[in-house]
Amino acid sequence: MEAPTDPEYPWPRPPDGGWCADDLDTLPNLPPHTELIDGSLVFATRQNLFHVFAVDFLQQQLSAAAPDGFDVLREFTIDIDRWNRPEPDVIVVPGDEVEDLDQTRLPAESVLLAVEVVSPGGVTRDRETKPVKYARAGIRHFWRVENQDGRAVVYVFEREPATGAYTRTGIFHDRLRLSVPFPVDTDLTDITSDHWS
Repeated sequence: MEAPTDPEYPWPRPPDGGWCADDLDTLPNLPPHTELIDGSLVFATRQNLFHVFAVDFLQQQLSAAAPDGFDVLREFTIDIDRWNRPEPDVIVVPGDEVEDLDQTRLPAESVLLAVEVVSPGGVTRDRETKPVKYARAGIRHFWRVENQDGRAVVYVFEREPATGAYTRTGIFHDRLRLSVPFPVDTDLTDITSDHWS
């Protein structure tokens, strides 16, 4: 029995060997925020309000804290290799990597910090798959943000040069205070307190 098809919304059929990074810019009708992981298209999972609030908050805080000459971007894809083009929730990059307004991606090796806010449908990707790929790509700093009983917890990692893997350097519950990759001091309870006070 043949699977039913909807001619109005055909599923893309992967080529032999899987999709490549360039395909994200040329495939028609992809949903917003589609990522490429190991040659497979990964569609964005449904976001909850915690995810929205956390991404907004961190983009604002990092924009305020980042040194001159750096840009803070949200939900923008990065090229790791031919078969991997993920989209971190927030990245910090040198401003000279932003070349023009039509740009759709940045090289992973230019990223100073990648941040993932864990969503319910992407727990394994955000906790395991993406951090391994970010570390191998040479991204020095990685933060993972999780919702713990309605409050943000930030897990901070730094790439260890001898192994090329991330080492956890801290877990922050109420206040995030760091000196690297640049000084950051922010009240994490503000992510939700303004909305549920």
